Amino acid sequence: MLKFVKLLTTAALFDRDGTLVEDVPFNRDEARVRAVPGARAALDRLRRRGLSIGVVTNQSGVARGLLSAADVERVNRRVEDLVGPVEVWAVCPHGPGDGCQCRKPRPGLVLAAARRLGVPPERCVVVGDIGSDVEAARAAGAGAVLVPTPATRPEEIEAAPVVAADLHEAVTRILGGPR
Repeated sequence: MLKFVKLLTTAALFDRDGTLVEDVPFNRDEARVRAVPGARAALDRLRRRGLSIGVVTNQSGVARGLLSAADVERVNRRVEDLVGPVEVWAVCPHGPGDGCQCRKPRPGLVLAAARRLGVPPERCVVVGDIGSDVEAARAAGAGAVLVPTPATRPEEIEAAPVVAADLHEAVTRILGGPR
């Protein structure tokens, strides 16, 4: 039986690397950004239905000194060139051991994006490729859709409330079924 996300969703928040674009670890070069197949079309379906679009992304390369905030910004602009306009970017520049509240799986990025969109977190759905994306959504009170990649662990797939084969299917589930 297929599960669908509530129709009360008014904002979709996406993980960046591995979800909207191919994962290039610590990418500082916008020329290396490649959208995953169907990303633009999937997000355009949501835009046509009036949903707000945001991105929630951990970028620990900043804390590690591997890239700068300006590098992240350039890559983010390239992502928008490929997938269309993003209303809110929520970026965590901290490392895994920094203890911040924004780094996924903590809810800070999701809560910040929802607040900046003027949407209660429970009216948001987070789409990501690993368990920390799903955990951040749950911790914030948002819905979650997992789109597995080779980096996704089997236990993350098992624990996800909704699993989709690709972004097209994730959007179909967000919108409540086939359209």
